[in-house]
Amino acid sequence: MSFWRTYYHVVWATKNREPFITPELEPYLYDYLLGKSHELEVIVYAIGNWTDHIHLLVSIPPKLAVASVVKRLKGASSHYIETLGLFEHQFEWQRGYGVFTLGETQRGRAEAYVRNQKVHHQNQTTNAWLEKTDEFDDGPPDKGLTVREPRAIYDIGDDFPF
Repeated sequence: MSFWRTYYHVVWATKNREPFITPELEPYLYDYLLGKSHELEVIVYAIGNWTDHIHLLVSIPPKLAVASVVKRLKGASSHYIETLGLFEHQFEWQRGYGVFTLGETQRGRAEAYVRNQKVHHQNQTTNAWLEKTDEFDDGPPDKGLTVREPRAIYDIGDDFPF
């Protein structure tokens, strides 16, 4: 077996950012995501949420693509939520997601940020960088944008929580 340590902070939102992640739904959602992650051999270090999105801090084995894992977690969990019958409408996740890589030294702060999502949102101390998701998973990049242009440089400054 190969040795690996990969850490990802993944965030995705409910469709149209509807506030569907209720206190009633939360334990079912967390348990399901933990079980599905275990099935995929993904290690979950932390889960946190606000009413319209969820964060996971995970290690994904190198044999699996991040996009594939996120797709499976989102698809399976939305199907599972539908079977619970908690909503009068169909539960859906947005199409996109945000994913951020980090190192071992950043893991503790990342875990705290993910676990304390409710506090961060209530106190308005979220980091916009780490709350970012995109409506389209595989949308094309902005035409003409290069990594040397200011919009493409990720200046996280002192606001980065890790």
